[in-house]
Amino acid sequence: MASRKADEAKVRDWGFKHVFTWTDGPNAYYPPHKHTSLTTHLIRRGTLTIRYPDDGEPGKETFGVWMGDEGCEYVIGEM
Repeated sequence: MASRKADEAKVRDWGFKHVFTWTDGPNAYYPPHKHTSLTTHLIRRGTLTIRYPDDGEPGKETFGVWMGDEGCEYVIGEM
């Protein structure tokens, strides 16, 4: 696995200006929400599942996020 610093640099190379690493514990959950700008998630270890509800509004960026049984460490990039 690459270092955290290398993974954060990779996400910056993709053009994201605000970059940080985050860790969630096993089975953590984020209810449906939206972001004000484009985001990306580079998974360093563990798993996460993102679900997009059938809300009838194409282009509306709302979703729920579930972490796997082992939790998840990931690099987040925001524009």
